[in-house]
Amino acid sequence: MGRYVVGKVSELPPSSRRIVSVKGREIGVFNVNGVYYALRNLCPHQSAPLCLGELTGLAVSDEPGEIEWTREGEILRCPWHGWEFDILNGRTIFESKARVKTYDVRVEKEALERLKDGVETFPVRVEDEVVILEY
Repeated sequence: MGRYVVGKVSELPPSSRRIVSVKGREIGVFNVNGVYYALRNLCPHQSAPLCLGELTGLAVSDEPGEIEWTREGEILRCPWHGWEFDILNGRTIFESKARVKTYDVRVEKEALERLKDGVETFPVRVEDEVVILEY
């Protein structure tokens, strides 16, 4: 498993996203209420650039006439055909087994010793937290 620096925490505030290319794959990294999630930038429906889609929420109802808006910023809508995915787990919102690949993300306070395989690095001082993508 490799590590890829996405950027500083201050560069990826809540409700934002950044799309990065890692080993030939585009991956969208999202800050959802201070927690980071990563999804493959490829809709399983027709290969649209999923991570460019609208961030939205869900309308839920327990009884007729009562509608509540929930999960704001946790749902990603495909820009081509409107398929919706849960950013937290990559699953579709509607009844389907389709899902998008997810990746682990973590925040590290210390600099990486190596950014890529075979690249010589040097000690550095870190003044801000750094977001790391596990791939």
